Amino acid sequence: MLFKYKAVDDKGIQKLGEIDAQNRDIAITGLQHRGLIVISIEEEGKKSFLKFAFFEKVPMKSVVILSRQISTLFGAQVSALKAFTMLAASTENKPLAKKLTEIGDDLQAGISISGALAKHPDVFSDFYVNMVKVGEETGKLNETFDHLANYLNRQYELTSKTRNALIYPIFVVCTFFVVMGLMFVVVIPKLSAIILDSGQDPPIYTKIVIALSNFFVSYGFLVLIFLVLAGVWLWRLSKTEKGKIYIDKMRLSIPAVGNLYRRLYLSRIADNMDTMLTSGIPIVRAIDITSDVVGSRVYKEILKEVADGVKSGLAFSVAFEKHAEEVPGIMIQMIKVGEETGSLGQILKTLSDFYKKEVDDAIDTLVGLIEPVMIVVLGLGVGILLVSVLMPIYNLAGGIQ
Repeated sequence: MLFKYKAVDDKGIQKLGEIDAQNRDIAITGLQHRGLIVISIEEEGKKSFLKFAFFEKVPMKSVVILSRQISTLFGAQVSALKAFTMLAASTENKPLAKKLTEIGDDLQAGISISGALAKHPDVFSDFYVNMVKVGEETGKLNETFDHLANYLNRQYELTSKTRNALIYPIFVVCTFFVVMGLMFVVVIPKLSAIILDSGQDPPIYTKIVIALSNFFVSYGFLVLIFLVLAGVWLWRLSKTEKGKIYIDKMRLSIPAVGNLYRRLYLSRIADNMDTMLTSGIPIVRAIDITSDVVGSRVYKEILKEVADGVKSGLAFSVAFEKHAEEVPGIMIQMIKVGEETGSLGQILKTLSDFYKKEVDDAIDTLVGLIEPVMIVVLGLGVGILLVSVLMPIYNLAGGIQ
């Protein structure tokens, strides 16, 4: 909970601010630890309806830059409190600046860095917090934040490239449907009136086009309402656990795109596991954390089952063998080699690099194929539509001559 407070310091200077705490008593104790005398404190009300969560989101790129800056400051022997205070004052992202200020307040109250970061799960994942905790225990925080920056940067580049590769075809398809809709509602009715007034018997494909046009003119508004309602229903479904699982399964079943996402998730799993095992996090804990940040409910369930298998005494590779459909045999075999040779971390790094390259190649191939396929499909669609209407008009003009 967030509390607004009014307090004075030991010099009598009034301080106004906010503090995040589980309850009022903990908030007051935290302020007293900072040497403040609390005058008044109250829980902040709910956020304004107009303050959408979208504008409060901290992009991954900002977290990458932040991690790199923290690593540099810690390497220069700057204290944690001073580092977060400096970064809060210099960052341009207001939501992130607010969170860094709160982290600085928590550090001043005696909370550990990992504990302060854990209060902001929307920015710092369980993976991130556990890595920082290991860095605190080993005394290598600057190296830990450097590893985190490198890891997040790899994930950011991979995710961005995948997302950007899919934006173009989605945009083209949406534009195609908008253009076709306008053709059926605005253009075709005017041309079909000329054909019907001529008294000639149009070919079957022209009749189909005219019938579709009449349908959209008469019931287009209802179709639009149906699409909006369907979109809202899908959006609400995507917010439920069952809906998320269904969408993730559907995403993996789409030809070409499914393989792209599968390689993306495998690369993320291998990269996460390599980073955490190299940092000294136990394998079961590493699997659990990876399941929470892999980004797919399908692979999350697989990793949960793998973690249970490892807890019961199975080898990591053996636990994966039960999911041969989602996890390719080459990955299982390489993990087995890593276990036998004691170089599991290095093997996972190799797998991560391999699948990252696979994703890059798949994206390049997909983008290379999408453009000509889209041009052909769109050209055929528009061409068939125009020919269906213009040919009867052309025949009519020829008959008049």
